[in-house]
Amino acid sequence: MPRLQRGWIAGIGVVAGLLLAADCLAAPPAGKYFKIKVVDDQTGRGVPLVELRTVDQASFWTDSNGLVAFHEPGLMGPKVFFYVKGHGYELAKDGFGFAGRALDVKEGASAEIKIKRLNLAERLYRITGAGIYRDSVLLGEPVPLGQPVLNAQVAGQDSVMAVPWQGKIWWLWGDTSRPRYPLGLFRASGATSRAPGQGGLDPARGIELDYFAGPDGFSRAVTAIEGPGLVWLEGLLVAPDLAGKEHLVVRYTRMKDLGTMLEHGLGVFDLQANVFRKQVEFDLKEPWRCPRAHPIVHREGGEDYFLFPAPFATVRCPRRLESLADPAAYEAFTCLEPGTAYAKESARVERGRDGRVVWGWKRRTDPVTSAQERELIASGRLKAEEAYYQPSDVETRKPVEMHSGSIRWNPFRGTWILIAVQAFGGPSFLGEVWFSESDAPTGPWRWARRIVTHDKYSFYNPVHHDFFDQEQGRIIYFEGTYASTFSGAPSPTPRYDYNQMMYRLDLSDPRLPRPLGPGGAKPSAKKPSAGKPSAPADG
Repeated sequence: MPRLQRGWIAGIGVVAGLLLAADCLAAPPAGKYFKIKVVDDQTGRGVPLVELRTVDQASFWTDSNGLVAFHEPGLMGPKVFFYVKGHGYELAKDGFGFAGRALDVKEGASAEIKIKRLNLAERLYRITGAGIYRDSVLLGEPVPLGQPVLNAQVAGQDSVMAVPWQGKIWWLWGDTSRPRYPLGLFRASGATSRAPGQGGLDPARGIELDYFAGPDGFSRAVTAIEGPGLVWLEGLLVAPDLAGKEHLVVRYTRMKDLGTMLEHGLGVFDLQANVFRKQVEFDLKEPWRCPRAHPIVHREGGEDYFLFPAPFATVRCPRRLESLADPAAYEAFTCLEPGTAYAKESARVERGRDGRVVWGWKRRTDPVTSAQERELIASGRLKAEEAYYQPSDVETRKPVEMHSGSIRWNPFRGTWILIAVQAFGGPSFLGEVWFSESDAPTGPWRWARRIVTHDKYSFYNPVHHDFFDQEQGRIIYFEGTYASTFSGAPSPTPRYDYNQMMYRLDLSDPRLPRPLGPGGAKPSAKKPSAGKPSAPADG
């Protein structure tokens, strides 16, 4: 037989062998999987983001239903031990110190593992990314989403903002990754969803996102800001102009890299093109006179203002589009002498004739951050009890340094509540989420209670979506970015990394203490006359 012909036949044999092997290793029918469900021992609900690891170090992660579809050649039939581990949850260890379960792994069978929740908040589901309900689909289990494994080719999304407007909820994210290449979209992406009770899902079940997608099906940019660099958005809000017409507004920043800003300004949404267009460019020398973070609306002195918590509400502006575009309209909530800027060595604290610090809204005066407060305390210009942004852990009495978060009025607590991530401390960097509350949106914030922990993993830029609140604010929902980026984690979590996770918190939990006023008295739960919803609804 000629050599060429022999090679051709041999090639056919190799291909046939590969096809046969692929067929043998193909995903089995749904009924052939061994179903493992990990549930919260308090609620019985499936827990996402729990790792099941075999003795030979193969890892499987529960999907948003708390399910793992297990089918491993060689392991279908014998008893298999799984180490069980999940952020903020634990399984009791056996006599040898192993936290796990040995399960009778059989095709078509199932097992349930109850896991103890240590977090006060309950982890519900992943909102973005690929494979949200991967294992549920493999098992043939029901899922709440129309696109449960890949929506708009989104593999990962950073830092969310959301606001109700025109009968929908509008969502924005930062950088967005996709399956086909490591570099994705770096000019902001967006989507809309229907509100609960108006065709949308109960927030306990999920969020059905309708992305703004390009011709290739991938989530496209929602900015039309020209120039090189990354474009990030923050401070999403709805603002009326002088004629009474409402607009969707953001602050945009055009970045050279993570720390170098090239330009920033105000963007207004163009409903015809579904993109944000530049309204005005701000001075780079005044980075705080602009919308930031997750704005709230607060009425004071007969006028509505936007307050911009980052994470504390230190900047405000009248609730008008024209004012947002005017840097001179912004005021700072500060303890500095009017008309002065902050300088570490020379900053001057304003005091009244009685010697008390004068905190208030002041024009042409710099705001004070929590880090600057600590500098003022260290220098003796401010007493610790005069500070507004130095909450202490109610359990350890140690200071908690907040990094980013959101402030919302809560009718159930009768206070303004803060959900924020800790900058340092705990088992991870930017991974510890805290709850605090105050009688005023400006503070002071005296105490904090840890509600979520992530072991050696970041969970940054959390935001409380008060438009999802239930039972008069007793049940609240908040999400954040789960990412290894700043954590030093040895390896990213498959599918979950660089995506948004939703948590739920019951504010009637007795482990959330009430703040104490002067003399240890509990403050009144009466809603202040200035209190308003954090996100204005349509109309």
